[in-house]
Amino acid sequence: MTVTRPPTPTGPTHPGRAPTGHVTTPDGTRLAYRDHHPPPPTHAPRPPLLLLHGLAGHMGEWDDLTERLLTDGHRVVTYDARGHGASTRRPPDMTRASSVTDVTAVIEQLALAPVTIAGQSLGGHTALLTAAAHPHLIQGLILVEAGPAGPSPDLPKEIGNWLDGWPLPFKSLADAEEFLGHEAWARGLEQRPDGWYARVDRDTMVAAVAELAERAYWDEWEQVRCPTLVLRGAKGSMRASEMTEMETRHRTRDQTGYRSRRPTSSTTTETIQDAGHDVHLDQPERLHEAIREFLNRHRSS
Repeated sequence: MTVTRPPTPTGPTHPGRAPTGHVTTPDGTRLAYRDHHPPPPTHAPRPPLLLLHGLAGHMGEWDDLTERLLTDGHRVVTYDARGHGASTRRPPDMTRASSVTDVTAVIEQLALAPVTIAGQSLGGHTALLTAAAHPHLIQGLILVEAGPAGPSPDLPKEIGNWLDGWPLPFKSLADAEEFLGHEAWARGLEQRPDGWYARVDRDTMVAAVAELAERAYWDEWEQVRCPTLVLRGAKGSMRASEMTEMETRHRTRDQTGYRSRRPTSSTTTETIQDAGHDVHLDQPERLHEAIREFLNRHRSS
């Protein structure tokens, strides 16, 4: 496992201007990352955050939230997931386990532990699995439109049809934004001589969700030990019943080794109004408020 670090910043860094480095994982996949540093603190250092984007997305989707968290004094790391953006386009492995290995590689190589990890959609699922499998690395978990529910046998076909429906190439970024619905999605495209293309491979994206189609992940959810914030968009794809069940079923093991009901105060849930699946793009200010409240609540715990 290797890391190629960008030049050390001489001051605070900001989204879009933080240099890009690369972490190489054990299977040879290169992950492009940005390490954003806040201005010199006037108070005790705030804990770092690692932000994971969703399927077919890119790390630039988090630029707005990153800017807000930097202002709060947090170090923020973002990266393009395997198969996405500036990371390896067609990696040898797209299993859920490989994505968890990527997270631990970034955390360890950038010395982030213990870190609060946040993820949207597929990135949130990766964050959940990482918190369950590596509790010593994760001090807080933030899930945006993501949970353990399943199985969803039609998901791979739905994702394939969705990507097949993109009218590629887009002739302009304006056309892309109109079709995709958000400027941030358009920024994730790459320009070629005949127009703008997705920076993902269609079959790789279908492979990324194959395991999600097979089963639910409630056992992994019940293994999560850290304080958790679960957020869904009122117009999103995550069901309110799933979020409620997450709070109800969250358990821990007591000192005798038997499962006992986890205190509900350690799992916070909220529905963000006027937001769809992309809560971070639809309601960035409200998302930041919810995350800041969560971080402040658990900072001293």
